[in-house]
Amino acid sequence: MSGSATQSAALTALSPRPFEILVADELTLMREGLSALCNSIPGFTVVFQAGSACAALTAIQELQPDLALLDLGLSDLAATEVIRRVRDQNLRTRCAVITTRKDRKTVLEVLRTGACGFLLKTSTTDQMAEALWQFTQGSIYVSPAIEVMSLFGDSNSRSQAEDPLELLSSREFQVFSLLVEGVRAKEIAARLALSPKTVDTYRSSLMRKLDIHDVAGLVKFAIKRDLADMQAS
Repeated sequence: MSGSATQSAALTALSPRPFEILVADELTLMREGLSALCNSIPGFTVVFQAGSACAALTAIQELQPDLALLDLGLSDLAATEVIRRVRDQNLRTRCAVITTRKDRKTVLEVLRTGACGFLLKTSTTDQMAEALWQFTQGSIYVSPAIEVMSLFGDSNSRSQAEDPLELLSSREFQVFSLLVEGVRAKEIAARLALSPKTVDTYRSSLMRKLDIHDVAGLVKFAIKRDLADMQAS
C-alpha cells in the first residue's frame, strides 16, 4: 500500500466525517478536474466549486469547509485578499493556493498572508494526496518542486538583499503583479479592496524602489524575471 493510501485509510479510520474542500478556479475544466481528483482520494470530499473569488468567499463564510483550495489567478478579488479576510474573520477554514507560479517572492507573500499551502498545477496525484493529508494534520505544505530552504535560509541572503523585489511590501508586490498583467488601476483597487488613490500611491512607491518609471518598464523587468506570464497563475 502506498504512503498516500495508508494516510487516507488512517484518516478515514480516525474521522467518520470526510475532510471538506472548496475548490475555486475560473476555468471550468480546471475546477472540475481538480474537484474530481480531490473526490477520488478516500477521506476527502469537495462540497463547493466556485468560479470566482467572491463566490468562494461567500461559500467559505456560509459553509466553513475544512480547506479552500484557491487558484492564485482569480480575477475579481485577489486570492490573497480572500485568505486575508478568512483569517481576519476567524473562520475555521484553512486556505491554500494552486498556481503555475513558483518564484520566491510570490511563495513568501502567499504564505505570509496566512495560506497553509502553496501547490503547483504540475503536481502529481500522489503529491496532491500528500498535501491534503498534511492539511488534515494542521501542517503547511509547499510543493516539492519549490526548494523551501532557499525561501528562508541564509545561503542566498546576499543575493536576496540585492534583489529589488525584496524591497517591495506585500501590497506593493500585489500591485506590481497586477500592473504587469495589464490590469488598470481601478480594477486593481477592486481586486485588492483598496481605493484607486491608494493604488496610485503603491504604484509610485514600487516604481521608485525598482527605479522603473513606467508600466512598460515594469513589464520588461517582469519578463526578465520570468514573472510576466501571470495570467496563467
